[in-house]
Amino acid sequence: MDTSSRVFVAGGDTLIGRAVVAALARHGHAAVLAPGEEECALTDAAAVGRFFTSHEPEYVIIAAGKSGGIEANRRQPADLMLDNLLTASHLCAAAARHGVRKLLYLASSCCYPKECPQPMRVADLGTGPLEPTSEAYATAKLAGMQLCRALRRQHGAPFIVGIPADVFGPYSKFDGTNSHVIPSLIQRMHAAKVAGDRGIELWGTGTPRREFLFADDLAEACLVAMARYDAEEPINLGGGTELTIREAATAIAEVVGYDGELRFDTSRPDGTPRKLLESSVLAGLGWKGATTFREALAITYRAFLERLPG
Repeated sequence: MDTSSRVFVAGGDTLIGRAVVAALARHGHAAVLAPGEEECALTDAAAVGRFFTSHEPEYVIIAAGKSGGIEANRRQPADLMLDNLLTASHLCAAAARHGVRKLLYLASSCCYPKECPQPMRVADLGTGPLEPTSEAYATAKLAGMQLCRALRRQHGAPFIVGIPADVFGPYSKFDGTNSHVIPSLIQRMHAAKVAGDRGIELWGTGTPRREFLFADDLAEACLVAMARYDAEEPINLGGGTELTIREAATAIAEVVGYDGELRFDTSRPDGTPRKLLESSVLAGLGWKGATTFREALAITYRAFLERLPG
């Protein structure tokens, strides 16, 4: 992408979207479009159409759609599914109509089967049942993925799909109930430290393994994919750090400075046993993560502290 090209980051206020906007700025892009909900409601087809007509973006990166952890998926499966279905439908259709030069749609590692062979390869998509706790959300993301493929086949639309690992970073939503595991634990452990609580309860056994990727590193991977990848098959955007939930929680406690007991409630769901992406294609394009897990945790915790009232 030329640095003067108009780049539309849909979901520019999300964790990934804000990281992508920052990465574009680092690389000298001066025409980045990252409208808020009031300027372009992504679930409104007419609003999306007006935005494309007014701003004529040349490139589109879709980092939009509501998401959350196990509890959010359990409580709001319809909300998450509808938001992601509508967002993908309106953005991809408008981008195809307006002839954008390239589009990257970001799906989710939840799209892989629950009992997927490891590491997860693109060829494994659709080969088994999804994880029940995120099935509705994952189905919507799979629909967005298939829409990109259909538009590419029928209209020659230059659309690609990226599947990120579990992402965290400074712009995570720090909600102890509904957010993803790392920001949720940062918020809960900090609160427990301040309150003097001698223990906190975590869901599951602590044994599931996850690949955690810092948002800034993922943003750089997105730009590499936009520049160097052009195929119908999705590309895995992984290469982060694989840890068990227990190992991740222990590292978070050390960074936060919380020395209470971590108690695992085995009556609660674990989610998918393991999610490790096979990302050799991305590595072959020349991308490599630049931030260690501990460095990323420290940056994320500092951002959390800066956003506390007062």
